[in-house]
Amino acid sequence: MVAMIQYQRNLSDTLLGKELIKSYIEDIPNYPGIYRMLDIDKKIIYIGKAKNLQNRVKSYFQKNLEDIKTKALVAKINDFEVILTQSEAEALILESILIKRHKPRYNIQLRDD
Repeated sequence: MVAMIQYQRNLSDTLLGKELIKSYIEDIPNYPGIYRMLDIDKKIIYIGKAKNLQNRVKSYFQKNLEDIKTKALVAKINDFEVILTQSEAEALILESILIKRHKPRYNIQLRDD
């Protein structure tokens, strides 16, 4: 069973981009699942899985990111979506399926090119 969590954002919100995302991170449950990072055009640019969605998504917005590829990805993130799963194994399978379907730019592995 999968449950998609969508966040209703108030368009009059004074926060923009990364700051708006950070304000919603605390609402993400501490459950396994997948997350989809979206660019300004709502195009999926990265799909990942997590044992704890809140901790994983939060890790992208830490000030001490060292990996150049991750910094480039984070610079493009404008929004995100999460899908809860019942287990890490289910998240792994769903991640693989979605990467093959959407072929996000920043997912290098798991693509059928």
